[in-house]
Amino acid sequence: MAVGNEGSRVKEPWSGRTVLITGAAGLLAGWVERELLEAGASVLGLDNAWDGPRATTPPGGIDRIDGDVRDTALLGGLLSGRGIDTVIHLAAQTLVGPAIENPVDTFSNNIEGSWSVLEACRLASGVRRIVVASSDKAYGDASGQPYREEMPLRAHHPYDMSKAVTDMLAQTYAATYALPVAITRCGNLYGGGDLNWSRIIPGTIRSVLIGEAPVIRSDGTFVRDYLYVRDAAAGVVALADAVGERPELGGTAFNFAAGFRMPVIDIVKRILTLMELDLEPVIMSLPLQEIPEQRVSAARARRELGWRPRTSVDSGLLETIAWYREYLGVAR
Repeated sequence: MAVGNEGSRVKEPWSGRTVLITGAAGLLAGWVERELLEAGASVLGLDNAWDGPRATTPPGGIDRIDGDVRDTALLGGLLSGRGIDTVIHLAAQTLVGPAIENPVDTFSNNIEGSWSVLEACRLASGVRRIVVASSDKAYGDASGQPYREEMPLRAHHPYDMSKAVTDMLAQTYAATYALPVAITRCGNLYGGGDLNWSRIIPGTIRSVLIGEAPVIRSDGTFVRDYLYVRDAAAGVVALADAVGERPELGGTAFNFAAGFRMPVIDIVKRILTLMELDLEPVIMSLPLQEIPEQRVSAARARRELGWRPRTSVDSGLLETIAWYREYLGVAR
């Protein structure tokens, strides 16, 4: 198996493979699609929100399919009729706030959607590799200790729990049916294409570009691991290739993180410094039901996949700022 190394692009032998990506209009999916197209794969993208307010711009060259992952007949038809050998399941309701406000919708999208995809893969004959996206939030509150894959999942809040159940569903299908599925648990992703303005990095950049003070909903002390989305995409592609070549990886979870972590207030100030603007953030100090401190160890991905983040913190943020400047048509 070819693997990436620090500073290089991941290049896998994807020519001749057909990949189905669910949640294909989302942030991570857009960059995974680019990685796969550059590596020679044929890519089908399934989503029910291609024209939604938070949909990213998909790269040219993918076959866009309108549909919901909970539509089992649609999934079965795609897997049996399109020669798909790889499934990358990224479809989910990904926002913590809406999950708290409407937990049933989040459970339906994230849990039912996941068992629908896994069951369709089990019944299909040609799927050789599957990746399912969990989240670092599935670990719950570890009191600031680094998340490691062998730790138990102790989620309590709706979004976190939906990803923990997704994670365990994938493990179940691997253990019971020998399904070739592996699991990603990524830190907080950032990068061009994220139109969820409630997230701290795109929200901060957008506020600054339109001349407003950035808003921090919490008290600013929550610590998060931040991972540039292109590095996460390279990890997803490397893991998809690996689980197809190494059956022993079935049911295994891999953390992906850059080791770049800081309090929310500090990431906001870093963005303001890079944008060379002196604005004072508005700190709302709302009582949020979120994990106070998250730290993610990516030692397993480095050791077993040869994966390394290839983007420095400042270069990733600068690329992200440039993307939003172009997208919003603001020169400042």
